[in-house]
Amino acid sequence: MKNNFDYIIIGSGIAGLTTALTLADSGKVAIFTKKNPSDSSTNLAQGGMAAMVGGEDRKEWHIEDTMKAGDFHNKREAVKLLVDDSQEALLWLKEQGVLFDVKPSLEAGHRLPRIFHTTDFTGADIQKTLLKKISENKNIKIFKNTLAVDLIVQKNICHGIYVLTEENKIVPFFSKSVVLATGGSGQVYQWTTNPTVATGDGLAIAIRAGAKTLDLEFVQFHPTAFKAKILPLFLLSERLRGEGARLVDDKGHRFVDELLPRDIVARAVFEKQKTSEVFLTMAHLDKKEIIKKLPNIYKKLKTYGYYLTHDRIPVTPAAHYQCGGIITDLNGKTSIKNLYAVGEVAATGVHGANRLASNSLLEGVVYGKRIGKFIVSSPRRRGSSVSNLIQRSNFSLDSLLRGNDSKTLNKIKTNIQKLMWEKVGIVRTKKELSGALKTFKSYKKQLEKIKKKRGISYELIEVLNLSEVALAITQYALNRPKSLGAHYLR
Repeated sequence: MKNNFDYIIIGSGIAGLTTALTLADSGKVAIFTKKNPSDSSTNLAQGGMAAMVGGEDRKEWHIEDTMKAGDFHNKREAVKLLVDDSQEALLWLKEQGVLFDVKPSLEAGHRLPRIFHTTDFTGADIQKTLLKKISENKNIKIFKNTLAVDLIVQKNICHGIYVLTEENKIVPFFSKSVVLATGGSGQVYQWTTNPTVATGDGLAIAIRAGAKTLDLEFVQFHPTAFKAKILPLFLLSERLRGEGARLVDDKGHRFVDELLPRDIVARAVFEKQKTSEVFLTMAHLDKKEIIKKLPNIYKKLKTYGYYLTHDRIPVTPAAHYQCGGIITDLNGKTSIKNLYAVGEVAATGVHGANRLASNSLLEGVVYGKRIGKFIVSSPRRRGSSVSNLIQRSNFSLDSLLRGNDSKTLNKIKTNIQKLMWEKVGIVRTKKELSGALKTFKSYKKQLEKIKKKRGISYELIEVLNLSEVALAITQYALNRPKSLGAHYLR
């Protein structure tokens, strides 16, 4: 059957592509991506990839820096695995064709330079290289413009997924293993650096299927996004502050140590914005070095009329990463058999309550390779007949939207994003969290009614997923009565 594959991967960022390439020698792999394969957070990642390659550095230091950034809420075993395999991950990417700069750089939270870049658009270079490898592999097929709707789960065993295809049809696909590599959920917030596809789809469908989740209250806000009327906001990489950029108020006064972990700097910027605009400046640094090391950021800002070499660049915090997600063990296994999760959507325990800069790309490679190898080495389960697998879960296969609810859906989406930013954002209170939770429950009921009455559409699925994720993040935040890491209560 043409809808049968050995392995299904949902998502085309660094974690999904690495997993696919690791699996490809052992069977047929299908990658499903919402838009084009390059539409991912990986593609927008300006910062580099952390790796402990020896010299003056020590593995224990990288582990300690990661634990400290995560407020010691991390699982040390998961962090140790990340660091132990970091040099191998860097070498593997080089073997694929990624051309890293020779010397590593310093970024916030790291005690010494261990960040490897390809200038200042590292993620884009990595993704371009891996997609080229994917295109050359006959065992891998990419389905673009396909939205995962729900997992096909029977007796806590995952057999495949339902997808909404380019032809606007709901189609079941089956495989021995399904890997969620869908990235984060930054679009649940009004201001985010995440691409428009980052609506928490993998997290939402896993929750609906009954998969266990963890640490969803820990949402990391990047302290320096370019403040402009653009969506998503353009990220001003951690590397700028690593190279010496300063954060100043409208009088030119510094107000925070720029190399502190992201959550601390983001809160400092957030508080300063109550009395002043906040700017990033590199005017005190060598102009030629700035242009040499940060050419893409320099060019991008120039298109908006700002010169990184001498202007004060207006900045604001923005939702950047989810630190929790679907619970997995060190091999990517979730609480549902044959379902795996990797990358930002997974809660391996690596990040704890807050991410350390540039561990994210590293995580995608280290755990992507590990999960791929584990799946290949695992005993293959018996297949079930297709007729027994097709279940009418939360929708009917013929229930495409009958009618137009775009205005209602867009209003609910906008309201969710605004409420998340204001009430479940950088600084939270129990009272505001409780009020937001009630509203999100109401929106979810309203969306379920629309689905029941009208059927489903691409737009409805996304907004429903956003409501599912907003509800989960808010509930987790309410369940944690004290501040920790990126979860800050006033």
